[in-house]
Amino acid sequence: MPPFATHMGPVAREESLNQPSLAPKPRCSRAALLAVDDACLAAYQRELDYLLRVFDRLGVDRSEMEDLAQDVFLVLRRAWYDYDPKRALKPYLFGIAFRVALSHRRRRWREVPYAFVETQDRGPSPDREFEANQARALVLAALQRIPLPRRAVLVMHDLDQVPMQEVAATLSIPLFTAYSRLRKARLELATAITQM
Repeated sequence: MPPFATHMGPVAREESLNQPSLAPKPRCSRAALLAVDDACLAAYQRELDYLLRVFDRLGVDRSEMEDLAQDVFLVLRRAWYDYDPKRALKPYLFGIAFRVALSHRRRRWREVPYAFVETQDRGPSPDREFEANQARALVLAALQRIPLPRRAVLVMHDLDQVPMQEVAATLSIPLFTAYSRLRKARLELATAITQM
Protein backbone atom coordinates (compact mmCIF):
# COMPACT_ATOMS: atom_id res chain seq x y z
CA MET A 1 0.00 0.00 0.00
CA PRO A 2 1.45 3.41 -0.92
CA PRO A 3 2.32 5.70 2.02
CA PHE A 4 -0.26 8.37 1.03
CA ALA A 5 -3.13 5.85 1.11
CA THR A 6 -3.12 5.64 4.90
CA HIS A 7 -3.04 9.42 5.10
CA MET A 8 -5.94 9.95 2.68
CA GLY A 9 -8.26 7.48 4.39
CA PRO A 10 -8.94 9.49 7.59
CA VAL A 11 -9.07 12.77 5.66
CA ALA A 12 -11.70 11.39 3.31
CA ARG A 13 -13.73 10.12 6.27
CA GLU A 14 -13.39 13.49 8.02
CA GLU A 15 -14.59 15.37 4.93
CA SER A 16 -17.57 13.06 4.63
CA LEU A 17 -18.53 13.94 8.21
CA ASN A 18 -18.57 17.64 7.32
CA GLN A 19 -20.85 17.14 4.33
CA PRO A 20 -24.60 17.54 4.84
CA SER A 21 -26.44 14.28 5.09
CA LEU A 22 -28.43 13.36 2.03
CA ALA A 23 -30.45 10.75 3.86
CA PRO A 24 -34.18 11.13 3.28
CA LYS A 25 -36.21 12.76 6.03
CA PRO A 26 -38.39 10.40 8.02
CA ARG A 27 -41.80 10.08 6.45
CA CYS A 28 -44.96 10.94 8.32
CA SER A 29 -47.96 8.69 8.30
CA ARG A 30 -50.81 9.51 5.96
CA ALA A 31 -53.02 10.37 8.94
CA ALA A 32 -50.41 12.82 10.26
CA LEU A 33 -50.10 14.48 6.84
CA LEU A 34 -53.88 14.81 6.60
CA ALA A 35 -54.00 16.34 10.09
CA VAL A 36 -51.34 18.89 9.07
CA ASP A 37 -53.24 19.70 5.88
CA ASP A 38 -56.48 20.13 7.82
CA ALA A 39 -54.84 22.40 10.41
CA CYS A 40 -53.27 24.57 7.72
CA LEU A 41 -56.49 24.80 5.72
CA ALA A 42 -58.54 25.64 8.82
CA ALA A 43 -56.12 28.43 9.79
CA TYR A 44 -56.21 29.80 6.24
CA GLN A 45 -60.02 29.75 6.04
CA ARG A 46 -60.26 31.42 9.45
CA GLU A 47 -58.03 34.29 8.30
CA LEU A 48 -59.18 34.61 4.67
CA ASP A 49 -61.21 37.79 5.30
CA TYR A 50 -58.19 39.29 7.06
CA LEU A 51 -55.98 38.42 4.07
CA LEU A 52 -58.39 40.05 1.63
CA ARG A 53 -58.41 43.20 3.81
CA VAL A 54 -54.61 43.19 3.84
CA PHE A 55 -54.47 42.95 0.05
CA ASP A 56 -57.02 45.74 -0.21
CA ARG A 57 -54.92 47.94 2.06
CA LEU A 58 -51.76 47.12 0.12
CA GLY A 59 -53.41 48.31 -3.09
CA VAL A 60 -54.01 44.99 -4.84
CA ASP A 61 -56.69 45.14 -7.52
CA ARG A 62 -59.90 43.47 -6.34
CA SER A 63 -59.99 41.19 -9.36
CA GLU A 64 -56.59 39.73 -8.33
CA MET A 65 -57.13 39.39 -4.58
CA GLU A 66 -58.48 35.84 -4.60
CA ASP A 67 -55.64 34.58 -6.80
CA LEU A 68 -53.06 36.18 -4.53
CA ALA A 69 -54.83 34.79 -1.45
CA GLN A 70 -54.46 31.33 -2.99
CA ASP A 71 -50.76 32.06 -3.53
CA VAL A 72 -50.52 32.92 0.17
CA PHE A 73 -52.14 29.58 1.01
CA LEU A 74 -49.60 27.70 -1.12
CA VAL A 75 -46.72 29.46 0.62
CA LEU A 76 -48.33 28.88 4.02
CA ARG A 77 -48.79 25.18 3.27
CA ARG A 78 -45.15 24.77 2.23
CA ALA A 79 -43.98 26.63 5.36
CA TRP A 80 -46.51 25.12 7.77
CA TYR A 81 -43.93 22.74 9.29
CA ASP A 82 -41.67 25.73 10.07
CA TYR A 83 -44.47 27.83 11.59
CA ASP A 84 -44.26 28.16 15.36
CA PRO A 85 -47.83 27.95 16.77
CA LYS A 86 -46.75 30.11 19.72
CA ARG A 87 -46.34 32.98 17.27
CA ALA A 88 -49.41 35.00 16.27
CA LEU A 89 -50.74 33.89 12.88
CA LYS A 90 -51.90 37.27 11.54
CA PRO A 91 -48.47 38.94 11.45
CA TYR A 92 -47.04 35.76 9.92
CA LEU A 93 -49.73 35.83 7.22
CA PHE A 94 -49.18 39.56 6.71
CA GLY A 95 -45.51 38.91 6.02
CA ILE A 96 -46.40 36.30 3.43
CA ALA A 97 -49.10 38.50 1.89
CA PHE A 98 -46.74 41.48 1.74
CA ARG A 99 -44.11 39.46 -0.11
CA VAL A 100 -46.72 37.96 -2.47
CA ALA A 101 -48.12 41.44 -3.23
CA LEU A 102 -44.63 42.84 -3.79
CA SER A 103 -43.74 39.98 -6.12
CA HIS A 104 -47.04 40.44 -7.97
CA ARG A 105 -46.39 44.16 -8.37
CA ARG A 106 -42.91 43.49 -9.79
CA ARG A 107 -44.36 40.98 -12.26
CA ARG A 108 -46.97 43.50 -13.39
CA TRP A 109 -44.31 46.16 -14.01
CA ARG A 110 -42.58 43.76 -16.40
CA GLU A 111 -45.75 42.90 -18.31
CA VAL A 112 -46.57 44.57 -21.59
CA PRO A 113 -50.06 46.08 -21.39
CA TYR A 114 -52.67 45.30 -24.02
CA ALA A 115 -54.03 47.99 -26.28
CA PHE A 116 -57.54 47.42 -24.91
CA VAL A 117 -58.17 47.51 -21.20
CA GLU A 118 -61.43 46.38 -19.72
CA THR A 119 -62.42 48.47 -16.76
CA GLN A 120 -64.53 47.22 -13.94
CA ASP A 121 -67.12 49.14 -12.05
CA ARG A 122 -65.41 49.96 -8.78
CA GLY A 123 -68.34 51.77 -7.28
CA PRO A 124 -69.43 50.97 -3.76
CA SER A 125 -71.60 47.91 -3.28
CA PRO A 126 -75.23 48.73 -2.51
CA ASP A 127 -75.36 46.76 0.73
CA ARG A 128 -72.80 48.96 2.49
CA GLU A 129 -73.56 52.28 4.02
CA PHE A 130 -72.56 55.30 2.01
CA GLU A 131 -70.63 57.11 4.73
CA ALA A 132 -68.57 54.05 5.68
CA ASN A 133 -67.68 53.53 2.03
CA GLN A 134 -66.71 57.14 1.61
CA ALA A 135 -64.38 57.08 4.61
CA ARG A 136 -62.89 53.75 3.59
CA ALA A 137 -62.34 54.91 0.03
CA LEU A 138 -60.65 58.07 1.28
CA VAL A 139 -58.25 56.12 3.51
CA LEU A 140 -57.49 53.54 0.82
CA ALA A 141 -56.85 56.24 -1.77
CA ALA A 142 -54.58 58.03 0.68
CA LEU A 143 -52.75 54.76 1.40
CA GLN A 144 -52.10 54.39 -2.33
CA ARG A 145 -49.94 57.51 -2.19
CA ILE A 146 -47.60 55.95 0.37
CA PRO A 147 -44.79 53.77 -1.02
CA LEU A 148 -45.35 50.07 -0.31
CA PRO A 149 -42.50 49.51 2.22
CA ARG A 150 -43.77 52.37 4.45
CA ARG A 151 -47.41 51.47 3.80
CA ALA A 152 -46.81 47.91 5.03
CA VAL A 153 -45.45 49.16 8.36
CA LEU A 154 -48.35 51.61 8.77
CA VAL A 155 -51.00 48.99 7.95
CA MET A 156 -49.49 46.36 10.25
CA HIS A 157 -48.95 48.65 13.23
CA ASP A 158 -51.73 51.24 13.06
CA LEU A 159 -54.53 49.24 11.43
CA ASP A 160 -53.75 45.66 12.52
CA GLN A 161 -52.25 46.74 15.87
CA VAL A 162 -49.17 44.53 15.59
CA PRO A 163 -46.34 45.50 17.99
CA MET A 164 -43.40 47.23 16.31
CA GLN A 165 -40.93 44.51 17.26
CA GLU A 166 -43.06 41.97 15.43
CA VAL A 167 -43.56 44.32 12.47
CA ALA A 168 -39.78 44.66 12.12
CA ALA A 169 -39.26 40.91 12.45
CA THR A 170 -42.01 40.09 9.94
CA LEU A 171 -40.69 42.52 7.33
CA SER A 172 -37.04 41.61 8.06
CA ILE A 173 -35.98 45.17 8.80
CA PRO A 174 -34.25 46.77 11.82
CA LEU A 175 -36.55 48.13 14.53
CA PHE A 176 -35.22 51.67 14.04
CA THR A 177 -36.03 51.46 10.32
CA ALA A 178 -39.55 50.26 11.13
CA TYR A 179 -40.14 53.23 13.44
CA SER A 180 -38.70 55.61 10.86
CA ARG A 181 -40.96 54.20 8.13
CA LEU A 182 -43.97 54.41 10.45
CA ARG A 183 -43.32 58.06 11.29
CA LYS A 184 -42.86 59.01 7.64
CA ALA A 185 -45.91 56.97 6.53
CA ARG A 186 -48.12 58.71 9.12
CA LEU A 187 -47.02 62.11 7.84
CA GLU A 188 -47.62 61.04 4.24
CA LEU A 189 -51.06 59.67 5.12
CA ALA A 190 -52.06 62.88 6.91
CA THR A 191 -50.83 64.97 3.97
CA ALA A 192 -52.65 62.78 1.44
CA ILE A 193 -55.93 62.94 3.37
CA THR A 194 -55.64 66.72 3.74
CA GLN A 195 -54.99 67.14 0.02
CA MET A 196 -57.91 64.90 -0.89
